[in-house]
Amino acid sequence: MSSTSYIFLAGASRGVGQEIAKYLTAQQIKVKALLRTEAAAVELKAMGIHPVLGDALNVADVERGMLGNEPIHAVISTLGGLPTDNIKPDYIGNKNLIDAAVKAGVKKFILVTSIGSGDSVIAMPPQALEALKPVLIEKEKAEQYLIASGLNYTIIRPGGLKSEPATNNGMITENPQIVGTIHRADVAQLVCRCLNSDHTNNKIFSAIDRNMVYPGLPEFVEFNLD
Repeated sequence: MSSTSYIFLAGASRGVGQEIAKYLTAQQIKVKALLRTEAAAVELKAMGIHPVLGDALNVADVERGMLGNEPIHAVISTLGGLPTDNIKPDYIGNKNLIDAAVKAGVKKFILVTSIGSGDSVIAMPPQALEALKPVLIEKEKAEQYLIASGLNYTIIRPGGLKSEPATNNGMITENPQIVGTIHRADVAQLVCRCLNSDHTNNKIFSAIDRNMVYPGLPEFVEFNLD
């Protein structure tokens, strides 16, 4: 990655996206973040991030942020809605980002979705699956759109999320049967490590804390990020 290129980040105002923003800026990596509110922009700017005011649901906003003069090396999206949202950004917002990324010729697109999406549906407890079903359907559509886009991709599906400090025990596996819990800060670390790993290209992973795997699951292999 060149010193003049940016990582374009969507979903940076909260949760995993905000943790990714902190992690990247700590590594002195240049970040552009798509943000819907002025308040979020002020907060992220204070961290050294270049804010782009706009909505991922608006194609023009996304293209204005991604197709500017500064080259975009990679895109990371943690966009996600709630089951109660009328318009969920999980598919439409990510579709707009993917389309713009193709036009911008980015080297990699990392999409953060959730265990329960795609073939990992088998890992979800029935009650949780029922509650999250409307969102998971949109996330799976986004995953499939990214896979079909021709972009170099990595899809990361975290398990249940906690907002506590990183444990440094986060891990990824290609086994879609595995489920557990993970701290948002550990997901951010895994995402940023995947950014620079060619081994993760065009792969789908579940992300959990190795000490918070739910009991009774089959044996699995951790993916080596080193």
